[in-house]
Amino acid sequence: MGNYKTSIHWFRRDLRLSDNLSLRNAVDSSESVIPVYVVNRWKKGHHWTGAGRQQFLCGCLDSLSKNLKQAGGKLIVRRGKATEELEKLIREFEVGAIFWNRDPDPHGRKVEKELKEICHSIGIDFHEFDDVTLHGPDEVKTGKGEPYKVYTPFSRKWFELDKPGSMTRVTKLDTPARIQAGDLPELSDWGLREPGIEQLAAGEKAARKRLREAVDKGIRHYAETRDSPSADATSRLGADLRYGTISVREVFQEAENALSAARSESSRKSIHTFQKQLAWREFFMGILWHFPEVLETDFNEKWRGLKWDDPGNDDRFEKWQEGRTGFPIVDAGMRQLKASGYMHNRVRMITAMFLTKDLHIHWRHGEAHFMRHLIDGEIANNNGGWQWSAGTGADAAPYFRIQNPWTQCSRHDPDGEYVKRWIPELEKVAPARFAKPSEDERPIADGYPLPMVDHSAEREETLARFKAHQS
Repeated sequence: MGNYKTSIHWFRRDLRLSDNLSLRNAVDSSESVIPVYVVNRWKKGHHWTGAGRQQFLCGCLDSLSKNLKQAGGKLIVRRGKATEELEKLIREFEVGAIFWNRDPDPHGRKVEKELKEICHSIGIDFHEFDDVTLHGPDEVKTGKGEPYKVYTPFSRKWFELDKPGSMTRVTKLDTPARIQAGDLPELSDWGLREPGIEQLAAGEKAARKRLREAVDKGIRHYAETRDSPSADATSRLGADLRYGTISVREVFQEAENALSAARSESSRKSIHTFQKQLAWREFFMGILWHFPEVLETDFNEKWRGLKWDDPGNDDRFEKWQEGRTGFPIVDAGMRQLKASGYMHNRVRMITAMFLTKDLHIHWRHGEAHFMRHLIDGEIANNNGGWQWSAGTGADAAPYFRIQNPWTQCSRHDPDGEYVKRWIPELEKVAPARFAKPSEDERPIADGYPLPMVDHSAEREETLARFKAHQS
């Protein structure tokens, strides 16, 4: 690795001191370390993010800055193009090496390639690490050395591999005193306003608390309760894994410890089901790594060119976004997203399939809406989930598998607790009314709309479109 007088650790989606591969290696091989975060300069609109996500990011960076100060260092914040700002620091402070954790998305990989070229031209070392996943994108492959396109064989291979252990927390580092820290970002940096949502607590301490609560309470019953949106039975660690306030290695290891201590078969099944969600995360990250075109087009080539409706033709897309479709489980999910920056995973599937199969709107429109609002939005998982629901993705639901939003509501929210939590105008309506369309063609409550489409008719339309495209 080398012994360096001064090195840089470039923070991106690893905003923690515990079990951070790049940071740990930078500190261990350097007399002093410059921990850097570069704030991009986009304003107001962005395809992948919005106010709630940026507010959470600001909270994570504030926490990181305080943690670095306790360790004797300081977070160096710069604004602008990452490669340009990093090059300035390299030259000004005679940096011997730069360390970073690899980004799984194509944009991050492009920036890393540019940075490597800068390092070569200046003549300094660079060190990169696979920190976002338990296994790098080239570790889990078929016997022929090809990437998996189906989850089940991928997961079998993934679970067979030895899992890496955690690295020790960085408790002490030295940052050159003469370097100016710079101001932490605020929403105004991006021209954004307060989102007015129920914000998730941000930072490494909050992430660790959520992990403890998940291990102590949630994951032992995960298999039985994870599909109930009213139960609050999921770990809520998605945002922490996305911004790296906790490592996936630590999450998996804590689940393994719980698995070893489990006393019942049901608990062991639940914990393993929880771990399989981590495998799904890495499956979709592998798909994005090997097939980056999925961000622009359907993964399954045979569905490219399928007929979709223009979301701008009428107000269908807007009604879906605002939770005014007249389908209670769909509207509850969309309102939860708008109010909290979160949506229960089962409801994500329901709302996504409704947009693509009932409204016939291409998944990319829904994908973008989710990414702007979901605080835990992960580009790979979000894309994978949307293409799964649309029937166009890797290991996707067959096109003829079309969830009925009425029966999904009765199955997963039979008492209407979730629906009533997010749709107050339905508070006094009997839950049975949420499980089927109104028989008298009258709204089920004042101020609540009639269903905007006939699900049975739209289901047939979807089947016809897919069959016609195949012929």
